[in-house]
Amino acid sequence: MRKLMIASIAVAAFAGLAACQSPADDVAEKQADALEEQAGNTDNEAAETALNKQADAIEQQAGNADGGLTTENTPSTTPPAGAMAPAEGAMAPAQ
Repeated sequence: MRKLMIASIAVAAFAGLAACQSPADDVAEKQADALEEQAGNTDNEAAETALNKQADAIEQQAGNADGGLTTENTPSTTPPAGAMAPAEGAMAPAQ
């Protein structure tokens, strides 16, 4: 009985997540996949990097197309490592 309950909760959760996928996300995912495939087939590393960046931008834009209702493709707000390091000679915050 317990396993049946867990399975039904998992199915319901999965259905809820699937409902969050907007049509814009689906179109963007297909476009991004095509660009990533093209990037994987090129011998030019610069072109590969550019195509992958373009694919990432498309996915992130689609993640925000619905006003933030879905979060799968929203851009990260975490700064890159070292981006927030204090300047040399800066004073430590007051305690």
